[in-house]
Amino acid sequence: MKKFFALALGFLTVGQVISADAVKEIKAGLKQVIMYPDRAQLTREASVDIPAGKSILKLGGLSPYIDVQSIRVKGFGSFTILSVNLQNNYLQDLEEQPEIKKIRDQITGLQTKVEDEKAAISVLNEKQAFLVANRSVLVKETTFTLDQFKSLMDLYTASMDQVTTNILKKNRLIRDYEKEISSLQQQISDRIAKQKLPSGEISVTVTAGKPVTGTMTFSYVVSDAGWYPSYDIRVDDISKPVTIIYKANVFQSSGVSWKDVKLSFSNATPWISGNLPVLNPWFIDYYTPVQVLLQSKAAGVSVKRAVPEMAKTAADNTVPARMEEAAPVTVQRKVGETSVSFDVSVPYSIPADGKVQTIEIQRSITPALYKYFTVPKISPLAYLTANITDWAKLSLLSGEAFLYFENTFVGKTNLNVNQLADTLTFSLGTDNNILVKREKRKDYTSTRIIGANKTETNSFLITLRNNKAGPVAITLDDQVPVSSNSGISVDIIELSGGKYNHESGSVKWDIELQSQETKEIVLTYSVKYPKDKTIILE
Repeated sequence: MKKFFALALGFLTVGQVISADAVKEIKAGLKQVIMYPDRAQLTREASVDIPAGKSILKLGGLSPYIDVQSIRVKGFGSFTILSVNLQNNYLQDLEEQPEIKKIRDQITGLQTKVEDEKAAISVLNEKQAFLVANRSVLVKETTFTLDQFKSLMDLYTASMDQVTTNILKKNRLIRDYEKEISSLQQQISDRIAKQKLPSGEISVTVTAGKPVTGTMTFSYVVSDAGWYPSYDIRVDDISKPVTIIYKANVFQSSGVSWKDVKLSFSNATPWISGNLPVLNPWFIDYYTPVQVLLQSKAAGVSVKRAVPEMAKTAADNTVPARMEEAAPVTVQRKVGETSVSFDVSVPYSIPADGKVQTIEIQRSITPALYKYFTVPKISPLAYLTANITDWAKLSLLSGEAFLYFENTFVGKTNLNVNQLADTLTFSLGTDNNILVKREKRKDYTSTRIIGANKTETNSFLITLRNNKAGPVAITLDDQVPVSSNSGISVDIIELSGGKYNHESGSVKWDIELQSQETKEIVLTYSVKYPKDKTIILE
C-alpha cells in the first residue's frame, strides 16, 4: 500500500543507493511546451537502453525552477519505474546563452585586431631603428654634395614622420579596441552573474529482467515563464467588418533555452485549487479585551502575554519562502470545457533571456456596429467606437490593444473582457470630420430672487455637423445636476427629446446625421435654493 501511494504521487521518492556504475546519463529532446499565463509545462522524450537489473537513468541540464509536484515520468517498454527523484546539481552550470557566446566572439575578434596592430607596430619600430642607425652613418659621410645631403635629409624626415604617425594611429586603435573589449567583458560579467544557475536533474530508478530498449517521456512545470495577450484592432472603413489580430507575448528565463519547439498557449490556471469554497458559520459575540499580564523579570518571573488565537494559527502555518502584413502561421484553436488553447504549427526557439517574443495566434474578422460618441461638456470631439456582439466566441483575454483606422495608428486602449455585457465596445479615436460645439445661450440664462429663494436658469446650445461623405450615427451625452439636499430643487425645462435619467442626471441623445447635415440640441434646466446659500453650477 505504501509503495502504491508513492507511485500515485508521481514516484517522487529518493532512489535506493546503488553502485555508481549503474548510473546512466540520458538526453531527452524537448518536444512540446504548453504556455500558461505565469508558468510553462515542458514535455521531453528520450530513447533509452536499459541493462538487466536495477539502474538509475539521470536526465540533466534542466531548469532549476521545476515544480517537484508537477513531475510525471512515463515509460514504454519491458521495464518498471521504481522511483523518481529531483535535485539541483550545483557543480554543473547551465548552458551558456547565445547572446553571451556572441559577445565572446566579438571579444575574440577585437583581440585578434589588437594582436595585428601590435605586430604592425613592431615592424614600424624596426624601421624606425633602421632609420636612426643609418642617420649616424650619413652624418659621418663627407663625400655628399649639399644638394645630395639635403635630399637624403628630406627623405629621412619624411620616412620618420610617416613611421611615427603610423605608430601613433595604431596605438590609438589599440586603446579603442581594449576599451571596447573591457565594455564587452563587463557585459558578460553582468549577464553571468544573473545567469549562474545550477542544473536541474531528474533521476529515475528502473529495473528490467533483461537488457531492453524503450522510450521515456518527462513532463514537468517550470516557473519564470509565461505569456500575456495583446491585440491589433484594424478597421479599414466603417462600412467593413473589424479585424482583430490576437497575439501571444511569450517570455521565459528558466535558465534553459527552448530550441525549435512546438508551442501551445492556454488560458487555463491549473495551479489554482479545484476545491470548492466552504462558507463556515459566522459566530459573533460581545468583544472582551484580552488581558496582557506583564511581570517584572527582576522578581524572577518571566513575562507572559495572552496571544490571540488567530496570531497562533498564523505563526503555526508560516511557509518558508522559495506595414505590409505577411501571412500568419497556422494555429489550431481547441475549446475545452473550462479553457481554450492555441497550438502553433511552426516550431519556435525561445531563448532564456526574459525578452518578450510576439506570436500571432488568431485573426478574426467580425461584423461591428460603428457609432460615434461625444461628450461636449468635457471634450468638443467625436469619438468613433466599434461595438461587437457575440464577442465571447472569440476566446479573448483582457490585454492591451493597438488601434488602426484607415491604415493609420490612432492609439492604444485596454481591451477588458471581464464584463457581463453582451456587446464589446472600444474606441477607434477621434474624427475631425464630425464637428461638435457647446455654448451657453445668454438670452436664456438668468438668476432670479423671489422671497427667500434664488433660482438660476442655465441653457446650452449643442451643435453637431457631419462633414463626411456618408451618414453617421452619433450618441451625445450631457447632464443636469442632481440634488442631494431637500432644500435644493432641479427642474428640467427643455431637453430636445433627450433621454433623462433621474438618478444620475445624465441626458442621452441618439442622433442620425446625414452627410453635410447640421443639428442643434437645446438643454435647459433651473436650480432653486435658499438665497443665503451658494451653489456652483457649470
